[in-house]
Amino acid sequence: MGTSTVNISAAQVKELREKTGAPIMDCKQALTEAKGDLENAVVLLRKRGIAVAAKKAARATSEGSVTSYIHAGGKIGVLLEVNCESDFVARTEDFRELVHDIAMHIAASDPRFIRKEDVTAEAFEREKDIYRTQAKATGKPANVVEKIVEGKMGKFYEEVCLYEQPFIKDQTVTVLQLIASKIGKLGENISVRRFARFKVGDVGETIAISKPEAKE
Repeated sequence: MGTSTVNISAAQVKELREKTGAPIMDCKQALTEAKGDLENAVVLLRKRGIAVAAKKAARATSEGSVTSYIHAGGKIGVLLEVNCESDFVARTEDFRELVHDIAMHIAASDPRFIRKEDVTAEAFEREKDIYRTQAKATGKPANVVEKIVEGKMGKFYEEVCLYEQPFIKDQTVTVLQLIASKIGKLGENISVRRFARFKVGDVGETIAISKPEAKE
């Protein structure tokens, strides 16, 4: 039996490009592999974006941009630094849009850390102890208790780590996946370096700084 050819229209490619920001040829290839299914093509592009991001993760990011975002009638403010590899990419509309979107997300979602690796040992142990105590109170066996704790810690990371949170404008992707898609499109490593979030009436402020990547 011969392999059937799927005709991909320019309109399909345009729709996928608008949804993901991926280059035209990548969109066409993903749609072809997905046999014209838009959602499957999106999944393929996101997987490739994560793979590209992983390959570029060790590359130094010494350029970038600092931006501010004010929300809710001046009640919430964010100051954010996002890094990339070159001043050229830092000046692109795609990069500036990414920085703005991340700042807006921080204002809305109030993360406390950037990556899972940035969670302090004190915060980690405190939450784990709380979840373990709650799970033990159910009377379940020890192995089940540990599984419950593991699941709750995954949810904890999603709540407090910027990279793990569902992106505020598209809940089907995390902030990490959003960044990965831009890495795939722009061809450079991109990372959130630090941010500060202020809210009128709060005691103190949220300040998060990403730890340097561990070197082998």
